[in-house]
Amino acid sequence: MESNQRTLDTGAGLMALAALAFIGYAVVFFFRSFAGSGFEIGVATLGDMTKAEFAASNPEAAYYITHLHVATAAFIAATGIAVAALSWWGVRRGEWWAWWAAVISPVVGLAVALPLHWGPQAFAHNWVTHLGPIYLATLVFVAGALLALKVLLARRPLRGTSGIADAPR
Repeated sequence: MESNQRTLDTGAGLMALAALAFIGYAVVFFFRSFAGSGFEIGVATLGDMTKAEFAASNPEAAYYITHLHVATAAFIAATGIAVAALSWWGVRRGEWWAWWAAVISPVVGLAVALPLHWGPQAFAHNWVTHLGPIYLATLVFVAGALLALKVLLARRPLRGTSGIADAPR
């Protein structure tokens, strides 16, 4: 039993650590919106124009892009905060609802955002700096989520529990 709790703590800890990495990415994303030489992490130019050249030629569009970057950073950070809290205080206690919420939240964000980065691009980006940190954090998160899931399934399988799967319909 103690071994299962250690495994659950490790899984939840990895999930929370990855969520903190999401927050760190958001903080960098936010500050680069104002102080970076490029448009965002791993995107140096758009249409062969630097951020300064683009802002000089179309200040309204440049401001709008900054506005979108700040909003994106805010939502990445907000998701990271929620997932870290769910993982640390809910998943470590063995709560199914917390595991589901902690897993679904970043999956939705990644499922919506990542496909735009594959295939033909209208702009060049360095995928290692642009997406590498998110991919790495996601791998850590998945490892933690799977460790926690192993223990949760051993403790209380999805069917026949008083958890979310058995809620009245």
